[in-house]
Amino acid sequence: MNTPGPTSNTFISQRLKLHYVDWGNPGAPLLILQHGGRDHCRSWDWVAAELAQDWHVIAPDLRGHGDSAWAADGDYDMDSFVYDFAQLVHSLGEQQVTIMAHSLGGMITTRFVGLYPQKVRRFVNIEGLGPSPQLLRKRDEQGFANRFREWIDAKRKAAGRAPRRYPTIEAAYQRMKEENGFLTDAQARHLTVHGTIRNEDGTFSWKFDPYLHVWPFGDHAEREIASLWADISCPMLLLYGSDSFMTNPESDGRAAHLPTAQVVEFADAGHWLHHDQFDRFLREVRAFL
Repeated sequence: MNTPGPTSNTFISQRLKLHYVDWGNPGAPLLILQHGGRDHCRSWDWVAAELAQDWHVIAPDLRGHGDSAWAADGDYDMDSFVYDFAQLVHSLGEQQVTIMAHSLGGMITTRFVGLYPQKVRRFVNIEGLGPSPQLLRKRDEQGFANRFREWIDAKRKAAGRAPRRYPTIEAAYQRMKEENGFLTDAQARHLTVHGTIRNEDGTFSWKFDPYLHVWPFGDHAEREIASLWADISCPMLLLYGSDSFMTNPESDGRAAHLPTAQVVEFADAGHWLHHDQFDRFLREVRAFL
């Protein structure tokens, strides 16, 4: 990466100070890179450094992630995430944006694109439609009351859960390598350095709020979410890894709700395919953008 590193900036949303990095080139069209769950904005650095020559690249940290503030009540519902993203676009003052998003970030931004289709030129979604219809049906079979009680128990456990502490940055790096075997040593080290904070006792912890281990209990009905997807009018590129735990939306039926979407599957790639198959990923998104 020969491009100079980004500058840090903040904006306010729902009384929270949220962080983003700006890769410069302000005269170019705006491209927002939104990371996924328990990740951080600097995980886009390789992509941003390549695209910053032609785009004004902004990469925000979601609430509770990276260098953004944690929600005081530990509640990370989807509506709040969507509002935060809408507030970022509003604060940047752009008439139209292009968006690239991963996982949870894809879930958030897909809803934004459906809500404000006139605001988005093009949209790249990397494994970011959320749980498959099959998984949602299996969840519903547990029964509403059972799921509600499980959520309460999980929140209670999260309340007493301190961020995990690693004795050294090397130990955190090894954990990163275990989590994603596709990463190179250099990638894993970069993600670890930018994804950890040093505690007062000299140990290291991941920056994200432990409450993020608990998935929000309530969400909108599937038909309501699908109606937002159907309102997307810009060209959309949906990317999936063949070795991911996420299911391909062409095979599980969700792509039918996305009339402008082109689905591409990456061989030999998992959930973080933009890391796992970086060169092919760049070729695909450059051609699309």
